[in-house]
Amino acid sequence: MTDSPAAHFSSLLDVMTRLRGPGGCPWDREQTPSSLKPFLIEETYEVLEAIESGDSRALAEELGDLLFQVVFHAKMAEERGDFAMVDVLRRVIDKMVNRHPHVFAQSVVDTPRDALTQWERLKQSEAVAAGRLRSVIDGVPRAMPSLVRAQRTQAKAARVGFDWPDARAAWEKVREEVLEAGEAVQSGDNEQIKEEIGDVLFSLVNVARLASIDAEDALHGTIEKFRRRFTQMEAQLSAQGKSLDNVPQAELERAWDAAKAAERRR
Repeated sequence: MTDSPAAHFSSLLDVMTRLRGPGGCPWDREQTPSSLKPFLIEETYEVLEAIESGDSRALAEELGDLLFQVVFHAKMAEERGDFAMVDVLRRVIDKMVNRHPHVFAQSVVDTPRDALTQWERLKQSEAVAAGRLRSVIDGVPRAMPSLVRAQRTQAKAARVGFDWPDARAAWEKVREEVLEAGEAVQSGDNEQIKEEIGDVLFSLVNVARLASIDAEDALHGTIEKFRRRFTQMEAQLSAQGKSLDNVPQAELERAWDAAKAAERRR
C-alpha cells in the first residue's frame, strides 16, 4: 500500500466493511446511528481536549477516532441504501468549492468578514434555489452546548449587521438584564427567574463574543479554577483531620480564601 492519504482512507473503508460484514465484530455489527450518538459526541470532545492540551500526537489519534465515526455512519447508510461514503465526499467537496468562489472562481473578498458574508449569501441562495425557507441564523444545531449555540447564533446575526457596536455597549445590556433578573428573584416566580437568568447569560455571551473571547472556554476555565481551589480546600481541611460536612460555614470560607491565596502565590 502506498503511503498516501487516499490509500489509507481506502484501507479504513475496507476495515469498516470487514467489521460490519459476516464474521465481523459482534459489537460493531449491532450498532445503529442512534446507538452511536454518544460515541460521536464523546470523540468530538476528546478532539477538543487534545487541541487544548497542545499534544499533536494526541490530536492525530483523536482526529482518527472521530473520522472512524464518520466512516461508521456512512457505512450504515450504505447498508440501508441511503447513501455511501463517496456521496459524503462528493457533497463536501462540491460545497467547499461552490462556497469559495474567491479561491476557485473569479470572486474577490478582502477580509475574513467579507468571506463569511459571502458564505452566508451563497447558503441563502442555495436554499432559495432548492425551494427552502432559510433564516440567516439557521444552521446552529439545537443539540450544541447552550453557550456555544448562543455565541454561534449571535455571530450569524452579526454578519448581516444585527449587532452591538462593541463590547462596552453590549455590557450596558448585561446591566439591564441583571437588574431584571434581580427583580425576578425578589418576586419568587421561578418561570420568570428562569427567563431572566437566560437573558443575563445570553447578554454575557454577547460581551464575550465582541471581546473576541470564547464564552464556553471562559466558563470552562472558571470551572477548572473552582475545581482546583475546591480540591485544595478539601486537602487542607483533611490535613487538619476535618471533613467538609462537619466544618462551620465561617471556617469553610476561611479555607476557601486560603486556597485562593495559595494558588495566586503559585
